[in-house]
Amino acid sequence: MSNDAIPQQPYFLRALYEWCVDSGYTPYITVKVEGGAKVPAAYVKDGQIVLNIGPAAVRNLQMDNDWLSFSARFGGVAQVIEVPVANVLAIYARETGDGMAFSQQATKPGALEAVADEEEPPPSAPEGGPARPKGKPSLRVVK
Repeated sequence: MSNDAIPQQPYFLRALYEWCVDSGYTPYITVKVEGGAKVPAAYVKDGQIVLNIGPAAVRNLQMDNDWLSFSARFGGVAQVIEVPVANVLAIYARETGDGMAFSQQATKPGALEAVADEEEPPPSAPEGGPARPKGKPSLRVVK
């Protein structure tokens, strides 16, 4: 067996995305903007951006072991987003905050959310269901 371990992050990313969508939640990712990341610069704050990658907000979402890419509209303008998977700091459900952080900086205060123009509003939580979190997402750090 080789000493080069296959990174777990892209597998966790795809699994948590699928869990969010199957559960009716909106998957958000926090991204470190460097190393070839192509994102709308107007929404970057402190070198990070939070992106809604839910099916209502993006088109042609591709997640392989190295890159995450999709197209979305920001302020009415279509853009192609490309992010190295290694730059994804966290993925979480907007409605509950449940998810996973891949680095300590994933929940840096003041990160600006860049929400693509959605075609339809996200599903609301059922009555008595989970409320949208007020603070940071409840994420677990994976090393």
